[in-house]
Amino acid sequence: MVSEPTVAEATNRIYESLQADNADIDEHIAVLKAALTREGLKEALFDPARLAHSNRSGRKLMQAYFRQRGVTVKYSAS
Repeated sequence: MVSEPTVAEATNRIYESLQADNADIDEHIAVLKAALTREGLKEALFDPARLAHSNRSGRKLMQAYFRQRGVTVKYSAS
């Protein structure tokens, strides 16, 4: 049986997707949402230093996009 991805694994896939011009981003967000639910977490934590566009407008856009898909995004302090 294939294990479901953890939040950390799903988050890493999102970083990779963001670096690859958002390839399959919606699919990765859905996987992350399911992982958060399984682990009983309310929000996903991202490191701004690992984002393709880590300026304020890029972070706000990412938060809005993920929120529309049911995932709350927070950023760690760099």
